Amino acid sequence: MPEPTLSEANSKKVAAGICGILLGTFGVHKFILGYQTEGLIMLLATILSCGIAAAVFGVIGLVEGIIYLTQSDEDFLKNYLLAKRGWF
Repeated sequence: MPEPTLSEANSKKVAAGICGILLGTFGVHKFILGYQTEGLIMLLATILSCGIAAAVFGVIGLVEGIIYLTQSDEDFLKNYLLAKRGWF
């Protein structure tokens, strides 16, 4: 699989950032970045707790979305697409 480019990093950064802010409770931003395990943890914990964990994961998604959007494209590429940093 070829390494992602800066333009791909920018598009994923924006999509993951917005989804993290709006749909972070369900882990949608994790799936966009290719982190299936982390996304499933967030999704299943929210569903299986009948929404009790939604507040916690909503805050996590909000923080991660802001982190994604405030990083430079180079840092985002290095941290989240190449190094596969799953949380924060």
